[in-house]
Amino acid sequence: MRWRALDWGRSPAASGAESPLYEGVVQDLIDELGRLPGVGPKSAQRIAFHLLQQDPVDVRRLADVLIEVKAKVKFCSICFNVSEDDQCRICRDPRRELSVLCVVEEYKDVVAIERTREFRGRYHVLGGAISPIDGIGPEQLRIRELMIRLADGAVTEVILATDPNLEGEATATYLTRMLRPLGLRVTRLASGLPVGGDLEYADEVTLGRAFAGRRSADD
Repeated sequence: MRWRALDWGRSPAASGAESPLYEGVVQDLIDELGRLPGVGPKSAQRIAFHLLQQDPVDVRRLADVLIEVKAKVKFCSICFNVSEDDQCRICRDPRRELSVLCVVEEYKDVVAIERTREFRGRYHVLGGAISPIDGIGPEQLRIRELMIRLADGAVTEVILATDPNLEGEATATYLTRMLRPLGLRVTRLASGLPVGGDLEYADEVTLGRAFAGRRSADD
């Protein structure tokens, strides 16, 4: 069994670097869990010790699912949603409208919209949003694939369902300039201030849209 060397005689400050708190594979597990989005060091430690306390059969089941999902799940060849097949279930569904295409940033956005049961068209997943600070430009998104999908003229309306933040707004603005010359109807999801929200906590995009979409107080 491999053991990770611990400096028991000195504190992290004295040694100049933070020493691992646990031996070998336990610390390895905590380190790997800490790499997951939204999981900090304390959360990683709690999850690790939760797993250690579980029945080996349950832990094996979790490990098998992780390996299986990585091996089987891929991107839909049409919309780039996650799928176990070449095409996702939405793209395979003949009941979905071909003339309306909803453009989203991430796969989770597809799930969120599907839960509303209000949209019966198809999707296109960009794989992110334009963010110069993060080094993400149009070339890093699936915009070229979107333009190829629109080339046959089957789609008449494109709904830009990007997030209501600066990155999402920049992406929607860029796409609008790209799509307008094609003669398509380009629409954006309505958005505004949430009920119960405070103006001081609203970002400029949301607040600006709230003003632009204002209505009479008598309505």
